[in-house]
Amino acid sequence: MSFSTESSAVMPTQPLSAEVAVIGGGPAGLMAAEVLSHAGVPVHLFDAMPSVGRKFLLAGRGGLNLTHSEDAAAFRQRYAERATQVGRWLDQMDAQAVRDWAHGLGIETFVGTSGRVFPTEMKAAPLLRAWLHRLRHPSSGVPVQFHMRHRWTGWQGDALTFQTPQVQQLTVKARATVLALGGASWPRLGSDGAWVPRLREAGVPIHDLKPANCGFDVLGRHGEGWTQHFQGKFAGHPIKSVAITVPSSQAGQARLERKGEFVVTQSGLEGSLVYAASALLRDDLLAHGQAQLCLDLLPDKSADQVLAALKWPRGSRSLSSHLKSRLGLDGVKMGLLYELCAPETLSAPEKLAELIKNLPVPLKATRPMDEAISTAGGVALEGLTSGLMLQNLPSVYCAGEMLDWEAPTGGYLLTACLASGKRAAQAVLENIFKKS
Repeated sequence: MSFSTESSAVMPTQPLSAEVAVIGGGPAGLMAAEVLSHAGVPVHLFDAMPSVGRKFLLAGRGGLNLTHSEDAAAFRQRYAERATQVGRWLDQMDAQAVRDWAHGLGIETFVGTSGRVFPTEMKAAPLLRAWLHRLRHPSSGVPVQFHMRHRWTGWQGDALTFQTPQVQQLTVKARATVLALGGASWPRLGSDGAWVPRLREAGVPIHDLKPANCGFDVLGRHGEGWTQHFQGKFAGHPIKSVAITVPSSQAGQARLERKGEFVVTQSGLEGSLVYAASALLRDDLLAHGQAQLCLDLLPDKSADQVLAALKWPRGSRSLSSHLKSRLGLDGVKMGLLYELCAPETLSAPEKLAELIKNLPVPLKATRPMDEAISTAGGVALEGLTSGLMLQNLPSVYCAGEMLDWEAPTGGYLLTACLASGKRAAQAVLENIFKKS
């Protein structure tokens, strides 16, 4: 089955009337369309791309992480200062409900060793195929009508306007609109943030978009990034079995401590362990112009064990040989010590032991937003009703990543997008069609 929705699409060139217009064919928009169509409400779904779910498919290439199996209280805390608001969406569709929904599409799931939940086939494509089939051919309700290559350009009076391959401007009058336009981290897949000025012009309060779950550029010892030697030798290398700490302003305390792995890049660091700390580090950069994380290169050894190994006589062996022999420290981890430590500290066992267990890595910038996995910022939740309707634009609802919330990787992003789409659709049913 093709992912293209154009075969079932209506391609109008004249003004169109719709009960509900859903703009955006990512998980939030598709979920909103599903809930509405299942309730018998005709839905027209518009997307600027040739097919829907493009970011969803790309995110699932390495194994689609649907949700997470941790308990509900811990799950909700992953949304940090937005835990209360996102929690209301999760009341409609939590992690177990996401698994049940997937099972209803014929997609079995399993819990990985990390607690993350995946489809048994580890792929996004079968789930998206089954989902689109159900939207086109529902067992109850009405089919969703898809309109591809329809780029939303704003409003003309109370009508939505779109640019299409057939006409420069198509107008659509809808009783209700659900905007699910994504963030700005995947412009080539449609998430380009082009909606921001249009909504601001309409008076919608929006917080600036910024990268989330992103990599960082380092600030090396000499005021630059990595040296050419380190970059040429280690860029692309994973650093495994390390722990990361984001220090607090209070001595001896940390705002985040996590064990895992990440990757050295041409200019800095990226990967799951860095993404887990990215919100704190990004906000430090915005607030202070600088940020720092600390690495424990040997988290399974105590500080005393490391110091004892360093004090062991090494005779004629080089420091690198000694560290490899006594501590198993070599390769990119050894390279980091040489890259970030002053030469005199490497010859002082006490200081070197301290740095192996707590190596400061100064950062100078986030990587560009279009390299990030997701974005923070967006439509201010304070400007929405509890049903995700814009307070100054009645009958216009928002869902998904375009809202001002963020979460780490691990299934939390997708779960909240799905849940917000369902919450917005339910509010449309309650407010416009008087269905509970």
